[in-house]
Amino acid sequence: MKRILLFLGTNIAVLVVLSVVLRILGIESILAEQGTQLDLKALLVFSAVIGFSGAFISLAISKWSAKRLTGAHVIESPRNAAESWLLNTVQRQAQQAGIATPEVAVYDSPDVNAFATGARRNNALVAVSTGLLARLNQDEVEAVLGHEISHVANGDMVTLALIQGVVNTFVVFLSRIVGFVVDRVVFRTERGYGPGFFIASIVAQILLGILASMIVMWFSRQREFRADQGGARLASRDKMIGALERLRQAHEPSRLPESMQAFGISAGRAAGLRQLFMSHPPLEQRIEALKRG
Repeated sequence: MKRILLFLGTNIAVLVVLSVVLRILGIESILAEQGTQLDLKALLVFSAVIGFSGAFISLAISKWSAKRLTGAHVIESPRNAAESWLLNTVQRQAQQAGIATPEVAVYDSPDVNAFATGARRNNALVAVSTGLLARLNQDEVEAVLGHEISHVANGDMVTLALIQGVVNTFVVFLSRIVGFVVDRVVFRTERGYGPGFFIASIVAQILLGILASMIVMWFSRQREFRADQGGARLASRDKMIGALERLRQAHEPSRLPESMQAFGISAGRAAGLRQLFMSHPPLEQRIEALKRG
């Protein structure tokens, strides 16, 4: 539950902070009419600026923040045979996928995991944990790398940012409408925006942000199935199934930082309503999908 709350909190915090900053700077006041009408066109533009800013700022700094949060060491000159194999495998798979070779990194963690991130397909980062290298054999690691390369080739990071930007826009837009209605109807404000608008819009933004996160997480789960299929093409179906089976046997909660969970190959388990906020489908479903496919 903590992982879900922190994930939601990060996204909602970006929206709230941007909203407060723009309000302090007086930019939001341009939407305050002299009468009681709300300028929906101006509000939509305002909402899009806030909604997409947070998503694209996060995307732009994704490689830098991933390295800092995980302490990942980028392999520039291989220090051993394992690092040479990692570089060669990623280079070969990237060529097969038609993208530039991503940076390859290793981060210290007992967690059996890997992730890919980056603002562009041809300027990405693929990182694997020391736990994954220690506990998976070479065929299984190859499949995991293929899965992450597929994320990059599919442009999943950019698409996820776009979807996040769209849902953020509507969260801001609808929350301002709720705030406007509450301010006019309940607080009887006749001109401009009163305190009721600010309070109601922030509360609505938080609640709508939680609902919007379900949409983003649904897309995230779908992209995992596509990346598994990509990993099967770049390595082999048997290797990809074997890698997922090994991850299922590990059945550990992911130790990736909260902001990186959606980019890992595995993100733990959940039950009940919490499944709606999972960034990854259950490993059993992913294995079954590969076997059918």
